[in-house]
Amino acid sequence: MSGTTCVILQPSYVPWRGYFDQSKRADVFVFYDAVQYDKHRWRNRNRVKTPAGPRWLTVPVLHRGNVERAIPINEIRTDPHADWRRKHLLTLEQSYGRAPYFDRYAPYLREVYRREWKLLAELTIETTIALARELAIGARFVRSSELGISGERNERLVGILRSLGATHYITGPSARSYMDGSLFAAAGIDVEYMSYHYSEYPQLYPPFDPQVSILDLLFMTGPDAGRYIWGERPGPLGR
Repeated sequence: MSGTTCVILQPSYVPWRGYFDQSKRADVFVFYDAVQYDKHRWRNRNRVKTPAGPRWLTVPVLHRGNVERAIPINEIRTDPHADWRRKHLLTLEQSYGRAPYFDRYAPYLREVYRREWKLLAELTIETTIALARELAIGARFVRSSELGISGERNERLVGILRSLGATHYITGPSARSYMDGSLFAAAGIDVEYMSYHYSEYPQLYPPFDPQVSILDLLFMTGPDAGRYIWGERPGPLGR
């Protein structure tokens, strides 16, 4: 795969639009699911707008105590006793029921929240791919756990990229703090750092909040969602 552009990101719960912006730029998008699960980040939660202000939607997960090894994301289990699916759907229905395009996505959301998701990564990866296709993102999606590549952070990233034939790697601005550019250069991989600058779009419950889930943008702008990320119209969900 000569000249392949690749993005590697940890799977997250209904991510914000910057996540999908990176996906759109990639030929191959890698869900970095074989690395250690980090608590209190975006792996199992995200923010939406409500009449009472921004609210976290959090998927409760089970943590193993006193383990000697780090738990990878792809082994994190959801809490089967928590009533999070009903609560998340209810929050979305109550907060966005009057949004212009809520009805467009409601059947898919109800299908998602009817399912029992034993593994967090199954939920986050499957829904992210579905939302990406709604946004007409044509990247090939793979999981790092399927590639069998290990090593320290930079070595592992380079190994993943080389296994995919990548010559161009797009990553977030925070990666500058740990990236060893010489390793990527030696492997013939050019590194590009994202810069997130997006226009505002109509939102319920002012003031405007840019740090919310992609669901907010889809509910409010529907087929025009891509215009507020990269300036194009997406296609219909599931087609």
